[in-house]
Amino acid sequence: MSATPTGSGPLGLIAGNGRFPFLVAESARRQGRRVVLIRLREETDPGLEALVDETHEVSLGQLGSAIAALRKAGVSEAIMAGQVRHRQIFSGIVPDLTLMGVLARLAVKNTDSLIGGVADALEREGIRLMSSVELLKDQLADPGAMTGRKPSSDEEKAIDYGVRIASELGRLDLGQTVVVKDRAVVALEAMEGTDEAIGRGARIAGAGVVVVKMAKPRQDMRFDVPVVGEKTLVALREAKAAVLAVEASKTLLLDKAAFLAAAKDMGMVVVGVSRKSAEELGR
Repeated sequence: MSATPTGSGPLGLIAGNGRFPFLVAESARRQGRRVVLIRLREETDPGLEALVDETHEVSLGQLGSAIAALRKAGVSEAIMAGQVRHRQIFSGIVPDLTLMGVLARLAVKNTDSLIGGVADALEREGIRLMSSVELLKDQLADPGAMTGRKPSSDEEKAIDYGVRIASELGRLDLGQTVVVKDRAVVALEAMEGTDEAIGRGARIAGAGVVVVKMAKPRQDMRFDVPVVGEKTLVALREAKAAVLAVEASKTLLLDKAAFLAAAKDMGMVVVGVSRKSAEELGR
């Protein structure tokens, strides 16, 4: 997470879908910052415009237009928040010349490389891309049990196993989520996302699965931050999952207090875990 203090000038908000960008906009406004929204035509909720000072709509692929709008508004700091669906990224994008230049520099054309290239392009134009959670540190997962009951001994073993597998999955730059039952992996997240991975794991293994979501070992907190929210709770409820384990201090709990209260009402154990060495987990 970036340790650089945030400024007081206008903040650029490059927004995908979901609740995440709303929380960023609300936090920025509470701090008295002017918010300049880059609204992605294919993704951003139009309701977000009511929370910002200035809006510029672009399509996915129009990186040059987005940068020009931010620079004209005097933005030197920006945040990316919200999901851009993988199917949008890999189908139908018509890149402008700026994005074509980014694509030409990529050694590997996966999502993280693409968004990292966009971040580098912003930096070259004098726009520092901040950690996505810079303004939402109070919404990050705490270490330990967050819903009262601690995991049982068997659940702890399943969590430790899941952390080891999720860490390896992240090292390979794939997904962030692993679904475990009786210390066996029943589902791994790829492009389909956390909620669908949970559903697939439950269809295979039934009730009582343990879901582990970890940041990647070299997670760039400027984008692709691990996030769980209301839709995740729905998926967990439908799956009759027993435990949700997320990486403490790196996973964003959308509307944290409400999320944890709802999870507790479901009887769900939500626990913040720390990354451990592969040697320790392999004992």
